[in-house]
Amino acid sequence: MTLKIQNLNVSIGNIPILRDVSFEVPEGKMIGLIGHNGAGKTTLMRSIMGLLAADSGEITFDGRDLRNLADFARAKSGISYMPEDRRLIPSLTVEENILLPAWSNGIKDARQRLEWAYDLLPEIAQFRNRRALQLSGGQQKLVALARALMPGRRLLLLDEPFEGVAPVLSRRLSEVISNLGSSGLCVLISESDDTHSADLVAGSYRIERGSVSVGGEVPA
Repeated sequence: MTLKIQNLNVSIGNIPILRDVSFEVPEGKMIGLIGHNGAGKTTLMRSIMGLLAADSGEITFDGRDLRNLADFARAKSGISYMPEDRRLIPSLTVEENILLPAWSNGIKDARQRLEWAYDLLPEIAQFRNRRALQLSGGQQKLVALARALMPGRRLLLLDEPFEGVAPVLSRRLSEVISNLGSSGLCVLISESDDTHSADLVAGSYRIERGSVSVGGEVPA
């Protein structure tokens, strides 16, 4: 159950963004993707999710070619994405936001997964009936993580999970993400630096101007 990227090239418009990107996230490992704003982190994650089309190259997970899989089918395959800007629906409650992927993907064990998310993040269970617009930015990050956990049974992509979060909530997010490491998930975490993720990941890659290189020891 390994995510493999081989010679991936992605353009937006006529502008090349990712250039011959190759790396792996091994089964059950948490890997960092470190790069400044504009380096290509979000483009890479959106490409893995099928939200951006690749020009060339390979994206496989558990031996399956994701480029031949529709974006919605990737979610049905246990692959999930937490965007940097959270993308919660303000008028819906916390619980409704978390359950949205379950409703759209027909997840049969939605209630059990919801309770699992609440066990990991008991603080959000306390305000499950509040509307998303009533939450702080840090609280919204926690809800966005819980939402990503609904379909993300196998591969989880976390785009700048600590960005714009107060130190207390950053530490809490670190605790929760660390606990995911024992669940067997493949996890890719992007950050502008490794301030928060250094103690969480098994290894890291660096991305600069759309090119990826090994930034720290990466497990085979």
